[in-house]
Amino acid sequence: MATVTAIGPRLGIAPTCAALGLPRATYYRRRRPQSAPPPRRSSPRALSPAERAAVLAVLHEPRFVDLAPAEAYATLLDDGQYLCSERTMYRVLAAHQEVRERRNQLRHPRYAAPELLARRPNELWSWDITKLLGPAKWTYFYLYVMLDVFSRYVVGWMVAHRESATLAERFIHETCGRQGIDRGQLTIHADRGPAMTSKPVALLLADLGVTKTHARPHVSNDNPFSEAQFKTLKYRPAFPTRFGSIQDARAHCHVFFPWYNTEHHHSGLGLLTPADVHHGVAEQRIAARATVLATAYAAHPERFPAGLPQPPARPVEVWINPPKTRATEEALLH
Repeated sequence: MATVTAIGPRLGIAPTCAALGLPRATYYRRRRPQSAPPPRRSSPRALSPAERAAVLAVLHEPRFVDLAPAEAYATLLDDGQYLCSERTMYRVLAAHQEVRERRNQLRHPRYAAPELLARRPNELWSWDITKLLGPAKWTYFYLYVMLDVFSRYVVGWMVAHRESATLAERFIHETCGRQGIDRGQLTIHADRGPAMTSKPVALLLADLGVTKTHARPHVSNDNPFSEAQFKTLKYRPAFPTRFGSIQDARAHCHVFFPWYNTEHHHSGLGLLTPADVHHGVAEQRIAARATVLATAYAAHPERFPAGLPQPPARPVEVWINPPKTRATEEALLH
């Protein structure tokens, strides 16, 4: 603008604005004296300050203080009184920063994400129940599975006709007995199914000295290892569409779970089997693999441009919902 004002009278306003890429309307608008905008006239239909104060006072009365304006408006009409429209009530409340949830009602509690860490086998277990389709429509069998989070080893499973707290109690008690769990050693994590949150299961875990934790409602990511194990089960080619009987379901599990524990090379375990990690032979397996790779490297080093290959390492700790660091939070925000 200063350049146009300085050289515009000599060269002309239009050529100067064209050379600078400035619209002439902008130049003339900026040159026009600035005046304060005229005061906004109030509508003749608007409430007077005294009437607005009266409306606010009525909405602050004990019988209306926890009600929505619609309720107050309807109640006043039933009492034969009209102060203003429902929309005007909202305007009066907004002018005093009072437009919010005014009803006195229960709110859903905020559940903190469970943050659980396992550094060794039999320190953190995860369990869940899934349905297996039976021989006819609307018939199911129920598969209970207890999984060690650190090793992904299935420490116990059971197929039953129903989901119940009594069966869950027996299942947990027998599984802890087989693994020799001591008091204060173990945490068992589950979702919020009826059997998981039942009182008999809670009392049993307290008697055994086992800590229990639960996933947040409707958050499947809080129980990821059990969900992943069920996916491995159901996406196997040998998994049938339906089971003809509960005996068929049990026979299938008798084949699947030994394979899963002792033959399935788990990508989350450095391609070790759950049994390798659970029974403490992971380091031996990794050392043997390193020897095989070293032999291959010595025979043909030109095939390994990155140098001596190393076998995948097993994890030293496993988290359910690891705590977010500041760097993680910033990465999520961006």
